[in-house]
Amino acid sequence: MPYPEELIKPMREDLTRFGVEETRTPEELDKIVRNTKGTVMVVVNSVCGCAAGLARPAIGMALKHATIPDKVVTVFAGADIAATERARSYFKGYFPSSPSIGILQNGQIVYMLERHQIEGRDPVAIARDLTNAFDRVCVPSATTSL
Repeated sequence: MPYPEELIKPMREDLTRFGVEETRTPEELDKIVRNTKGTVMVVVNSVCGCAAGLARPAIGMALKHATIPDKVVTVFAGADIAATERARSYFKGYFPSSPSIGILQNGQIVYMLERHQIEGRDPVAIARDLTNAFDRVCVPSATTSL
């Protein structure tokens, strides 16, 4: 049974306020992955404390970086159940975990940050991991190269 929406609404907003787009169905997620040229960062959000105190703040910090993925989307584990399963199907070679963050190029995983790499760390260190990944796998926007 999915989490009640009134419980998770503020947790969803923790990411959408940074411009992260929600995908609540497998079809919504697939459409974005298929139609985005470049990189798509997929965040598996959750109710756990490490999502609230570590992952979501780190994502907010990382998205202020000069180079970011072309598209950033989220699914919510325990709520967007089918969409979460679909997101995890893109994370080939990784065990399901939440929170987790994957970066895809052409539908293929090129970077993965799993729960065990989030737990017990501070948001600044996690954001640094993400921005280092952005610098490696994302193309800088035209405005950042001027």
